[in-house]
Amino acid sequence: MILPRQFYARPTIEVARNLLGTVLTHGECSGIIVETEAYLGNGDLAAHSAAGLTHRTRVIFGPPGHAYVYLSYGIHECFNIVAEPDGQPGCVLIRALAPVTGLDIMRTRRPAGTPDHRLAAGPGNLTRALNITRQLYGHDLTQPPFSVSTGPELRSTEIEVTPRIGITKSADLPLRFVLHKRPEVSR
Repeated sequence: MILPRQFYARPTIEVARNLLGTVLTHGECSGIIVETEAYLGNGDLAAHSAAGLTHRTRVIFGPPGHAYVYLSYGIHECFNIVAEPDGQPGCVLIRALAPVTGLDIMRTRRPAGTPDHRLAAGPGNLTRALNITRQLYGHDLTQPPFSVSTGPELRSTEIEVTPRIGITKSADLPLRFVLHKRPEVSR
């Protein structure tokens, strides 16, 4: 079942935690979300929305459940899901997936010899493996072919909370959520 808009219209931290174990699908490829990072609208200097409403960040301030896709360091496209009620900024970076369907397709999009459990490990690898590009900026994730669906129920002991990684501002905040001991989690 595709997650409804109200799933995303909640505090960003709750959404980031509850996305673990759900299934992200884009076309023929899908995977279980095993790692997320919350980016809060207010007081979070690492959040793109911290600078306010801009052309680039307009989707973050809009209705929840939409894709925020941007280019990082001029190299990697990164995929976030807008959280919070309409008008309140917040988003969740999807950092890693455990591939489920379309592995043959994902393998063609990643370097030869990449182990299956590393195909979508890390935000840039994930977007390459699933062919998520900036053309999907603003896509409504409650509609196929790019959507998030329910997954298996998780126990709270399966979830680890850590500081975010790969950033310098507000890096110490415990806003990274991972499924414990999954080999697909980014490093």
